[in-house]
Amino acid sequence: MTDLQNSVEINGFKSKLQKYLEKPIARNILPVIGLIAVLIVFTILTSGKIISPLNITLLLDGVYVLMIASIGVFFIMTMGCLDFSQGSILGIASIVFSYLSGFNILLAIIGAIIAGALIGTINGFFHVKRKIPSFIVTICTMFLFRGFIAYLTTNSPVYAVSDILNYNTVLVKLISTVVILLLAFLVFHFTKLGIYLKAIGAGEIGSRFAGVDVDKIKWLMYIVAGMITGFAAFINVIEVGSVTASGGSMFETEILIALVLGGLPITGGVMARFSNIITGVLTYKVLSAGLNMIGLTTQTQQLIEGVIFLLVVALFSDRKSLHIIK
Repeated sequence: MTDLQNSVEINGFKSKLQKYLEKPIARNILPVIGLIAVLIVFTILTSGKIISPLNITLLLDGVYVLMIASIGVFFIMTMGCLDFSQGSILGIASIVFSYLSGFNILLAIIGAIIAGALIGTINGFFHVKRKIPSFIVTICTMFLFRGFIAYLTTNSPVYAVSDILNYNTVLVKLISTVVILLLAFLVFHFTKLGIYLKAIGAGEIGSRFAGVDVDKIKWLMYIVAGMITGFAAFINVIEVGSVTASGGSMFETEILIALVLGGLPITGGVMARFSNIITGVLTYKVLSAGLNMIGLTTQTQQLIEGVIFLLVVALFSDRKSLHIIK
């Protein structure tokens, strides 16, 4: 067989594989298969320890904050935009919550949500009004507010009142997560807003011609994403009780990897599925827990996660759309 024939066969296989991966059924099933595969692999590697009742409890306990914050970023990525500022939003909102927790728990939650909304407003302004690509804007705000977090925690961590730890129960965290997931699901599937998000991701110019107020929706989604992560700060603080200089560090990366592992195209559009959030977060948490349990260093874990992220992006992304990430 000649090199030319080999090349033709390889290109033909790649073409068939890409066409299959673009089918809705593939995007729905493969992430679930991936979750099951990751769980099976680490069940074998850890001799079943990862599925022990204690480890499952610990695994689920670490899901809530990531699950909630991923919702807002899911909306943003569905539009074909990106947000790298969520870690800094979580850190700032957690600090605000901690400061206000001494007055009233409800006031603290509202304060954290407002803090997140303000940062989201800044992101939306520079992206929508100044026409700066979303990934550049949010990287800038990530570093800006990361500096604020470092300044506010220079002398010591910011502590919430000790009574706040009383809210750290499975019931509080589970109900909070389920309620927000349910509300987001209803918005995404049963309102015009959900349709507009996918339409913008599929084609921003076409959406404008169809009468969609693209700028308004984009700005709104950055504010909403900030508010959702602001609420996630409530769950974050009741779990740890304080905020350090590293609060929220690399959190935006966790969200991005989780959503991509869940099958969300990095360019968004009509292929976005709400199930991407749940499947992706669970897959990421199982992967992280498994890598940690087999004794790998943090650097090695990050290397493996990065390689997996690249592979999934290469498989699920529409190459024709990658150049128009907004």
